[in-house]
Amino acid sequence: MKIVIVGGGFGGLKLARKLSNKRGFEVILIDRVNYHQFQPLLYQVATAGLDASNISFPFRKVFQKSKNVRIRLAEVREVIPAQHKIITSNEDIDYDILVLATGTETNFFGNQQLIDRAFPMKSTVEALQLRHKLIRNFEDALLVKDPDELQRLMNVVVVGGGPTGVELSGALGEMKRYVLPKDYPELDFAKMNIYLVEGGPKTLGNMSEKSAEDSYKYLTTRLGVTVLTGTVVSSFDGNNVQLKNGSTIPTKTVIWAAGVTGSVPAGVDKSLFVRGNRLVVDRQARLKGFNNIYVIGDIAYMETPKHPKGHPQLASVAVQQAKLVAKNLIKLQRNDNQFDDFE
Repeated sequence: MKIVIVGGGFGGLKLARKLSNKRGFEVILIDRVNYHQFQPLLYQVATAGLDASNISFPFRKVFQKSKNVRIRLAEVREVIPAQHKIITSNEDIDYDILVLATGTETNFFGNQQLIDRAFPMKSTVEALQLRHKLIRNFEDALLVKDPDELQRLMNVVVVGGGPTGVELSGALGEMKRYVLPKDYPELDFAKMNIYLVEGGPKTLGNMSEKSAEDSYKYLTTRLGVTVLTGTVVSSFDGNNVQLKNGSTIPTKTVIWAAGVTGSVPAGVDKSLFVRGNRLVVDRQARLKGFNNIYVIGDIAYMETPKHPKGHPQLASVAVQQAKLVAKNLIKLQRNDNQFDDFE
């Protein structure tokens, strides 16, 4: 049975590992990069708390001893279900079973200014680019004479009050208090402002009220972060952030953590998409209407009694779905049709 897995995130990697060296399976794992990255700690890389190598490891290292898992570095451009094949940037690949585990990408909601100038936080490369930008700003600040330009270099705006935005602004607050004054004694970091801008009424909106209250209190009182809830960014010209309420924040650095959308290759029926660019699947993670296409992780929309509006987009969910699919594929290969459902 030829299994093609698209995406080497938490779900795709776990599935490939579960099928590694299992008799009767040929597995091809496709990803745009040749390494797995632990996304929850990207903010630590961006703020120099960790090196990129601490949260990234190569796929080929994982599967050195595997006899049936092969890695392909490519971008999937289209799925052709009628022909049981996918088209990648390098080759066409046939499959018996296709598993889409492509995860999400940054959603700028069509704002071209933000696409061009804001820093997303979805990959190790993007985290390193942000780290370089922050360091470059402080180096430039040492030479600037104009106080307005100095303020723009030292201010940082984080957009999005979810877990990534809260963690990142908190890490920046700790840098401001404990690290940067030692590295740049010539600069007055009392002038540095860290803004966390959230369109909703509170930070960590999908979590409990206590989590929201605790995060707000800790950021504002302990770390000196300015939290602006109920506030929406309308534009960013590279020097100033314009808010929809008419106010302006001078800055050269905007970090975008305000939303994601499913990263789905072309060829999938548009009627199967729901909010967030997620794909409708059944309780066995099969794409609606297909027996040989599975979808797991952040792009899977699966309604269950416990999760009537779909599961949260968490690594733990992706891993559990991968385990279920692996178990059911092994049953399928043995002609055992008593498949398990996801909770």
